[in-house]
Amino acid sequence: MPATPAPDAHPGRPGPRPHDSYDAVIVGGGHNGLVAAAYLARAGRSVLVLERLGHTGGAAVSTRPFTGVDARLSRYSYLVSLLPKKIVRDLDLDFRVRGRTISSYTPVERDGRPTGLLVGGGERRTREAFARLTGSGREYESWQRFYGMTGHVAERVFPTLTEPLPTRGELRARIDDEDAWRALFEEPIGVAVESAFHDDLVRGVVLTDALIGTFADAHDPTLSQNRCFLYHVIGGGTGAWDVPVGGMGALTDALAATARAAGAVLATGHEVRNIATDGRSAEITYRTPDGEGTVAARHVLVNASPRELAKLTGDTPPAPAEGAQLKVNMLLKRLPRLRDGSVDPREAFSGTFHIAEGYDQLAASYAQAAAGRLPEAPPSEIYCHSLTDPTILGPDLVEQGYQTLTLFGLHTPARLFEADNDAVREELLKSTLAQLDAHLAEPLADCLATDADGRPCIEARTPLDLERDLGLPGGNIFHRALAWPHTHEDTGRWGVETRHPNVLLCGAGAVRGGGVSGVPGHNAAMAVLEALDGPS
Repeated sequence: MPATPAPDAHPGRPGPRPHDSYDAVIVGGGHNGLVAAAYLARAGRSVLVLERLGHTGGAAVSTRPFTGVDARLSRYSYLVSLLPKKIVRDLDLDFRVRGRTISSYTPVERDGRPTGLLVGGGERRTREAFARLTGSGREYESWQRFYGMTGHVAERVFPTLTEPLPTRGELRARIDDEDAWRALFEEPIGVAVESAFHDDLVRGVVLTDALIGTFADAHDPTLSQNRCFLYHVIGGGTGAWDVPVGGMGALTDALAATARAAGAVLATGHEVRNIATDGRSAEITYRTPDGEGTVAARHVLVNASPRELAKLTGDTPPAPAEGAQLKVNMLLKRLPRLRDGSVDPREAFSGTFHIAEGYDQLAASYAQAAAGRLPEAPPSEIYCHSLTDPTILGPDLVEQGYQTLTLFGLHTPARLFEADNDAVREELLKSTLAQLDAHLAEPLADCLATDADGRPCIEARTPLDLERDLGLPGGNIFHRALAWPHTHEDTGRWGVETRHPNVLLCGAGAVRGGGVSGVPGHNAAMAVLEALDGPS
């Protein structure tokens, strides 16, 4: 007889009774797997989630990384844009987000004086900030036109993410704007950026959305940067990136609670080793500290990378993926003062604080990294979660004025860390913080809090660290290069199908995957329900 997985412990009430066969077994308890589990269980299907780690949540978790410090940080994923309200409503999730009144602040030195560009706080303030930086209103007017165009695309494209995949022609017709289609889908995004804007700093701020987690140049002919840009500007139909109240773990906690309440079994500490399928039924082999077991399922949903899927099914693996980011979490005793005294640090850090992200700087950093060297001026962006949502800090820390900082560094591909991950991480962190310090009126080190052992509250993760900790292939946060949100070769009806009819990919590597969205989980669940019940 197959072994029966034990549900994870849930204090105060017993878990559902496990058994040997399920309608669906979900491999991986990250947020997409939990979305799929919740949808299927609420539809009356028997569901088992097998998670390798001792907890669910994957990269969308909140933890206390600093010893003896009551600060619960979004350790990996940290902002929300692509999560459809439909999923929150459908699953009755106890989860909220808060908007940020400031979109971004980008410091720069011009004519020997510190200045910068503050975007947000109302149209008048933003217009005046553009005029101060560039000397006229031309760039702001271009900004309005450009983001009017992306806003139009967002309104048309975002609702399609939870529908069956449109064809390329159908999506083009839905957008109904040939200039926008050409700028985003056909020409390298650098063409549109350079055509619309003239100021180097403004160009850089726009381009960064094409580079988050994507190692590419503005004019890369593969258009990988365009796909990244598209997903960063369509979220919610507006492109706004919001703060998850309570941290990112609040989302996965709510999803896990909803899935459990509907009857799904969540088995942590269960590492799946093999999936055997004949296309109609499957047998999943897993390993726990107590040994191996098997469980049968009609459908298997894999909330892991395409590489891991191929490993489990014995198929030919896809081309290797590579991540290209540095993730840094910090806790400060206070926010640092800025050299640009015209800006309140509480505003500058509440949005996205761009560092060394001028257009030419980004191009130089990409070229240096592509040549096998760390960027001389590593580009990065920072934001302070606790300014918008102080609930992630204990009351004593809030009263004392403590704040969090989250930094995301660009153009640092995994290959740069292969010789000595620890040494290169330390070198990169030092040079990245030096770029920030250049715009501060006091060293960041003077503002860092210390943990119970007297160590500075700062931790950094390279792509190799993310591969080790979370199983991200090459540390790639999207599992592989992002795909256009329409049909292309080998895609199925929902963009989650594989060559095995009853095995689906519900992780970030699915078509329309990447980011904290729940979209692949939703779409995989819809594909299963259609297979069981027929299209609605």
